[in-house]
Amino acid sequence: MGHGGGHGTMTMSSMIRDMRNRFLVAAILSVPITLLSPIGREVIGFTFQAPFGLRDDIAALILSLPVIFYSAWIFLDGAYRALRARTLDMMVLVAVGVGSGWLYSVVVTLTGGGDVFYEAATVLASFVLLGHWVEMRARGGANDAVRTLLELAPAQAFVIREGEPVEIPTADIVPGDLMLVRPGSKVPTDGVVESGDSDIDESMVTGESLPVAKTAGSTVIGATVNTTGTLRVRATKVGADTALAQIVALVQEAQNSKAPGQRLADRAAFWLVLVALIGGIATLLVWLISGATGPTAMLFAITVVVITCPDALGLATPTAIMVGTGLGARRGVLFKTATALETAARIDTVVMDKTGTLTQGKPEVTDFVAIGIDEDELLALVAAVERESEHPLAAAVVSYAAGRGVTVSDAIDFENVPGHGAGATVSGRRVLVGNRKLMTAQGVDIEPVKDQRDALASTGRTAVLLAVDGKATGVVALADAVGPTAAAAVAALHDAGTQVVMLTGDNEATAARIASQLGIDTVIAEVLPEDKSAKITELQAAGKRVAMVGDGVNDAPALAQADLGIAIGAGTDVAIETADVVLMRSDPLDVPVALRIGKGTVRKMRQNLGWAIGYNAIALPIAAGVFFPAFGIRLSPEIAAISMSGSSVIVAFNALMLKRLRLPRPAGNP
Repeated sequence: MGHGGGHGTMTMSSMIRDMRNRFLVAAILSVPITLLSPIGREVIGFTFQAPFGLRDDIAALILSLPVIFYSAWIFLDGAYRALRARTLDMMVLVAVGVGSGWLYSVVVTLTGGGDVFYEAATVLASFVLLGHWVEMRARGGANDAVRTLLELAPAQAFVIREGEPVEIPTADIVPGDLMLVRPGSKVPTDGVVESGDSDIDESMVTGESLPVAKTAGSTVIGATVNTTGTLRVRATKVGADTALAQIVALVQEAQNSKAPGQRLADRAAFWLVLVALIGGIATLLVWLISGATGPTAMLFAITVVVITCPDALGLATPTAIMVGTGLGARRGVLFKTATALETAARIDTVVMDKTGTLTQGKPEVTDFVAIGIDEDELLALVAAVERESEHPLAAAVVSYAAGRGVTVSDAIDFENVPGHGAGATVSGRRVLVGNRKLMTAQGVDIEPVKDQRDALASTGRTAVLLAVDGKATGVVALADAVGPTAAAAVAALHDAGTQVVMLTGDNEATAARIASQLGIDTVIAEVLPEDKSAKITELQAAGKRVAMVGDGVNDAPALAQADLGIAIGAGTDVAIETADVVLMRSDPLDVPVALRIGKGTVRKMRQNLGWAIGYNAIALPIAAGVFFPAFGIRLSPEIAAISMSGSSVIVAFNALMLKRLRLPRPAGNP
């Protein structure tokens, strides 16, 4: 299937239809041809005369013409191309099997009649076509992932021209157009929100289950669904540049790229074809020398050629790759190449960047200590001050108070002391929130809270001191919040026997705290961004197969250095460029998912290759008639064709079984 990406999905369905039609013609005509053959006459006892008083073999010859020149022509054409390219492939074998049987029969028919086997040639063609048709449908099924992605983009879009919304085809949008996106409709193409507020469901592109809030300045992705509000969006990327088009291109590239296992299969196929052709000629000569009749020798020779057809071998890896990449795409895990799938199967160490991957990169309150005052009362006072502040830590305190259901009154005389903290008057009481310098400057004795503060600070949290009316009354500790699925992700990796390493530029105390929360075995802290890839190299030197998970520009060198670079989707374009796998959902739980898909795919490839090669090794001697003189066991070309197609169907089916792979599920999701 060497056609290019863009029109691939379109030609795929027409190719499947074409293959079906060829199969039907061959199958329908094979019936009368078989009835007119010795099998029909002697075995089935078919007695009707051929029409117009024609001899059986002449009638069969006429009926076989459409099969050879329409149905089986793709094999003859494919064989011709392969030979011109100086290689041997399945097409050559099928062409030799069908062609030699048919030509031999034509010569016999035209020189006065005798044993012919048109039925062998046409039934053989029918079964091979059936195998191809089933296989293409299996591949087409794996391609569903791409097709569904392509169909996501809306066909029509509303663009504002001279203040009025005008409906135009999405394909006609140019960057800079202002699009009107109404509630419930799809965003036509990538852009930036100019005005409006809404939540957008991005699950079809990123796999993120919750709608994402968008306001002026937010970027939106084409084909995502607008839920509640109306947005005006300025188009930035169109056509092949959109996020969706790039995802589709990645999936197609992965499905068409050859994994090392596939290159092996291609080589094996070449040798098998050679063995088959030599074996066929040898079989013919040995039978003729041992005194068999021409037709008998010919029959065994054709059977050998047919049964050795390494169709199953050629299918073994592509079907597994197709299904694996399709399975990943559905979960928002994009493998860029087939090699990435094979590498994923061998990973034993996963290195994760802390910020943004394991943690949310925004602070949350971890501890709230009140001394000599009611906790909720103090929290209400502190939150009142923090509500006035712009500081990022302030927002965390306010949301913590809201989460505990504390009613917050208003603050007056708010003053901000940059670098120290803030103070305000709440319900007639003077409240201070800040660091030691602020307290000292305001003459507050921090002795009552000093021990608590030191204990919290030693674990890598940020400790903020609180004072009311000049007395130290408490400490609030803040820290980077752990991602909701991070612990589950680490556990899933450990279950799979993978070592997890956390790499971070943060100090040891903070890193150790997060690691103990998540159950991570190894921590490499205080790493400068430029040293990340060096750390990966050290692990590789120790014989580890390393996957690196990261989201930022500073992770790019490390992603490139690792055996498998995994970019978290919300990350930067640079990270996504250098990675081998992209996790659209920005969920660390998809890391074990990616590795599981890799392992499953490679397992299927091995099973399929083993089956295909083992099958041929057993079938060849039987086909050559080794057991015929002693036991009377022989295969006719038709049976050989059935079993060969059966072998291909089993391989395709085995690959499709990959869809039932059990993947780690995010907690809370069914």
